[in-house]
Amino acid sequence: MKSIREIFRIGYGPSSSHTMGPRKAAELFISAQPDAARYQAHLYGSLSATGKGHLTDAAIIDVIPSVEIVWHEDFLSFHPNGMRFCAWDSQENLLDDWTVYSVGGGALAEDPALLPHRLVAASPDSEVPVYPLTRLSEIKEYCESQGWDYWEYVEHYEGKEIWDYLRQVWTVMREAVERGLDHEGVLPGPLHLRRKAASYYIKVAAYRDNLRTRGLVFSYALAVSEENASGGKIVTAPTCGSCGVLPAVLYHTWRSRDFSETRILHALATAGLIGNVVKENASISGAEVGCQGEVGVACAMASAAVNQLFGGTLAQIEYAAEMGLEHHLGMTCDPVCGLVQIPCIERNAFAAARALDSNTYAAFSDGSHRVSFDRVVDVMKETGHDLPSLYKETAQGGLAKDYKS
Repeated sequence: MKSIREIFRIGYGPSSSHTMGPRKAAELFISAQPDAARYQAHLYGSLSATGKGHLTDAAIIDVIPSVEIVWHEDFLSFHPNGMRFCAWDSQENLLDDWTVYSVGGGALAEDPALLPHRLVAASPDSEVPVYPLTRLSEIKEYCESQGWDYWEYVEHYEGKEIWDYLRQVWTVMREAVERGLDHEGVLPGPLHLRRKAASYYIKVAAYRDNLRTRGLVFSYALAVSEENASGGKIVTAPTCGSCGVLPAVLYHTWRSRDFSETRILHALATAGLIGNVVKENASISGAEVGCQGEVGVACAMASAAVNQLFGGTLAQIEYAAEMGLEHHLGMTCDPVCGLVQIPCIERNAFAAARALDSNTYAAFSDGSHRVSFDRVVDVMKETGHDLPSLYKETAQGGLAKDYKS
């Protein structure tokens, strides 16, 4: 597995697959062909279906202002988020023709069946694997043999410098919550959806403690998700569309329980490890496996993080993560009008609350359970592949089909 930096990418919304990935691809392509006279960017499958709502074209044009965007309804074989960049010289000679895929969380990949892998492999962001084990059961067993927590496993293979990076991640997450609580008004796009985080935060004072806690978590998740939907600065966790879940849970526990920054960073490391296991063995791309790979994985990450904060054992942390993902199995990705707004924003709020419930349930147990996290990851991958493409980020099925702007 690669570094957890691949899970926690700092950038701008609204979509890691449809905005951050294409922007990065455009940067790599123009750096390889800076003097071309003409450029084209062909967008396929899910990138074409929801690209305008996700600002895919705007992200590419921002990097290559003269580029011509060509939209294709058909899907390329390797992944639903396909892109093809072409460049010509002034004599209309083809200089380059590069096909690349945005595979989730802002990451790029080239089809292994096609050689050479020039641009992604040469990118400074393309990190070599750092973890020898890829299944959580194996990692748990190894940690038990060493007397480690999961965060110590992360530190062992990433080095102590990972804490500097996670400190940046925590700062951006915290700032996104606080900005989102201050901002009001209407989100960009044809839905004219009003921001809710500020009003939820204000209304919390009228409720008793148990409901106040839930309302605060809702407001924090809404705050980050609304910042993402407006193109604000956020952290993928594991994607832009699911970026509100983990910050909401961590921000709430930090504010209400006064946890130290060090403990928050340890929880972030554990969350990153959980997301990494899913990315390695399945997918975090909504276009590939549906929203179970985005909000479901985010819930698993947050469940594990908060369980560790409250002193969970390795087995309890694994159980919390398993529940967070298991109870999102089959969740479709059907963004209305191709925007990361409906149902995405509300899903972040509900998943944050479910993560707290998963922690509580696991904490009452001794950590033993029948279905392992690894098994749920395998089932999530199988389920995602069985879902019809209409329900995987095409804006043509589910809620997207019945609701028009």
